[in-house]
Amino acid sequence: MLKVKDIMTRPVVVIRSSATIENAIWLMRAKRVRSLIVEKSHEDGAYGILTEKDIVYKVIAMGENPHFVRVGSIMRQPCIQAPANATVREAAQILANAGIHRAPVIEQNELIGIISVTDILAKGGPTTPPRDELAEQIQEALQHARIIDDADAQMEQDCDLAWQIFEDMRFSPKATV
Repeated sequence: MLKVKDIMTRPVVVIRSSATIENAIWLMRAKRVRSLIVEKSHEDGAYGILTEKDIVYKVIAMGENPHFVRVGSIMRQPCIQAPANATVREAAQILANAGIHRAPVIEQNELIGIISVTDILAKGGPTTPPRDELAEQIQEALQHARIIDDADAQMEQDCDLAWQIFEDMRFSPKATV
């Protein structure tokens, strides 16, 4: 079963709470990310998070100057976190319950990655697509076929074999191709 640590994004782009929103915008654009994790202010402190949405709603929409607003004044801290050993399903539930799109991944009180809805959708699904009956029969036949050293000849043989199985299934009374 896939865990958060298997699909999370690393490295994480981190910023200090004392940085300006202007710096944060520049960093987000340079690193092509939609959020930044805000460093802990002290060892026992909590991580924070700053998202594009925070910047739009709390700075731009309010007519504030990004050059003067500090990250620490609009970030969310403490932020919802995802355990590294949580399953992908558990992570999806954490994000859904909190109504958020991303969360830092923490292991032994240290930041090791970030998990997002995009990570879950892109990497959290089955690793191999389900196989239908035709694909299963073709794979079995290929395993029993003789090995040919020439790659082009092997491909031609594989295609011929697949076509033959397809034709057999097509004209079989119980086949539904």
